[in-house]
Amino acid sequence: MHGSEEGTQVEVEQFSEIESEFLARVRADPQCNACTVDRKSRPYSRLLHPIWEDQTGWVLTHRNSHKSRHLEINPHVSLAYIRGHIQKPLYVDCIAEWTEELDEKRRVWELVSNTPEPVGFDPAPDFVEPSHANFGLLRLTPWRIVLVDFPAPSLDAGQRIWRDRS
Repeated sequence: MHGSEEGTQVEVEQFSEIESEFLARVRADPQCNACTVDRKSRPYSRLLHPIWEDQTGWVLTHRNSHKSRHLEINPHVSLAYIRGHIQKPLYVDCIAEWTEELDEKRRVWELVSNTPEPVGFDPAPDFVEPSHANFGLLRLTPWRIVLVDFPAPSLDAGQRIWRDRS
């Protein structure tokens, strides 16, 4: 970690340094605000319910959604987990990619179906089945994760930031 002085951000070198806290926060309150950019370069927010496996997020969604059209132009997604922990917000900036392999769609479908609520849920009412034409699976790959803890001497001092350096 870098930045131990008051007022400086703490840069985390390895995801493993924040992994347990990250997973605890996304599992405690799995719904987040997600922002994409529309065709006119304007932000567009919506509620999402990703499920996380280590540092990979999965979103079950409709292929004919606004989100789908936005991601055609710009694959960047910004997530804010703030609802359940106003003093401990979590921000995740990602690249979103469609996963088309049916075996992977089935695997993540089962993961979501077999994970207890509130993290897991029954996808069938919304998405029918993994092979349905309008069922989409987005893979979220974070390039920056910011864990914030308040109160802190300053905003920077209350942040732990991991960045993908690859």
